[in-house]
Amino acid sequence: MRALPILFMVMFFCPLLANASSSQSLKAKVDLVVVNKSESRMSVMRDGKVVKSYLIAMGDVPQGHKLKEGDQRTPQGRYTLDYKKSDSAFYKSIHISYPNEEDKLRADALGIPAGGMIMIHGENPRSPLPPEEAQKYNWTNGCIAVTNKEMDELWQMIDAGTPIEIWP
Repeated sequence: MRALPILFMVMFFCPLLANASSSQSLKAKVDLVVVNKSESRMSVMRDGKVVKSYLIAMGDVPQGHKLKEGDQRTPQGRYTLDYKKSDSAFYKSIHISYPNEEDKLRADALGIPAGGMIMIHGENPRSPLPPEEAQKYNWTNGCIAVTNKEMDELWQMIDAGTPIEIWP
């Protein structure tokens, strides 16, 4: 008979503890963000392990490295998430340090502007589509878009100075 109250307590409290630890892990800071453009996925990592993965929308021309301003491409390479912008036109945004020195040299050699202002940001406020549906389409000018709810999670987990790797 004594086992019954103990069994009840285990069944009641274990799921609560699992949810608490899962939500706590989303509040802890990450040390790397990895974007896989070919899979339209962005993963946030801590100590070499994926904490969470997100479906992303990118620029209209997602294949290839960003070469110049206005080419609708998302850059590829290693950058830094260098500052946050709470009053973004797309809810909230985190700036990616594109162009890096290599990008600037390439653009200079080609005599074209490299572009800039590449961000991870929230939803398009003018979209008629529900957020989850809009994420199925590439609609940005080269930025990386997530839903506003996901942007709130990322906002908590990412500090300025966090590295980001953007893979083809």
